[in-house]
Amino acid sequence: MTDPLFWAGPEDVAAARPGATILLEGDEGRHAAAVRRLRVGESVVLADGEGRGVRGRVTAVGGSSLEVAVDELLEAPAEPLELVAVQGLAKGDRSEIAIEAMTELGVRRIVAWQASRSVVRWDGKVDKGLARWRAAAARAAKQSRRLRIPRLEAAGTGSVAELLAGADLPLVLHEGSAQPLSEVPVPSTGRVVVVIGPEGGIAPDELGTFTAAGARPVLVSDAVLRSSTAGVVALAQVRALAGR
Repeated sequence: MTDPLFWAGPEDVAAARPGATILLEGDEGRHAAAVRRLRVGESVVLADGEGRGVRGRVTAVGGSSLEVAVDELLEAPAEPLELVAVQGLAKGDRSEIAIEAMTELGVRRIVAWQASRSVVRWDGKVDKGLARWRAAAARAAKQSRRLRIPRLEAAGTGSVAELLAGADLPLVLHEGSAQPLSEVPVPSTGRVVVVIGPEGGIAPDELGTFTAAGARPVLVSDAVLRSSTAGVVALAQVRALAGR
């Protein structure tokens, strides 16, 4: 079985060396000791969420903490292809579902986009919304044993257009496109930005702004997918087409 992963302080991971000991406390320590009920001698991975981690053995268990003796230093492999997802705000828990799945696929950056047709509005609640998304990404990275949590931020339509203009491959998922993503040449290196609209779709003026910035509208299915699944399907196709 794969060793369970827990988030440790970046400073603890950065200073770790084989033979050293890390004390895991707080929510993660409590989860490891009281919920997962880890025992002395079990192997675990502690990571900083930024691509670095350690593997070690539990040497002591407290009521809400663990001591871990470091055996091995870990680092997430360099990914030559950077995947960036611009996710339109979706109602209910659909956004969090999308965030979790895209994190499991290895997306590097996720941008929350309040489209004109988004039912959900983050006006005055951006920090709260991003906190939920970050929690979802952290859970998914932990479950999939990824050492890196995607970077999360919010952006308006103009900023999304700038992001597309700077990408090596800028894509917009749109049911009106005649070009399947499977026919698009995908680079093996560089940055791919994928825009996923909300339930109501991308408005014509937004699509015009994105295409003017160089984005290519593409299809990822012969059906209209939910906002929570379209991005996952697209990113999986991009990784496959890039040979990843």
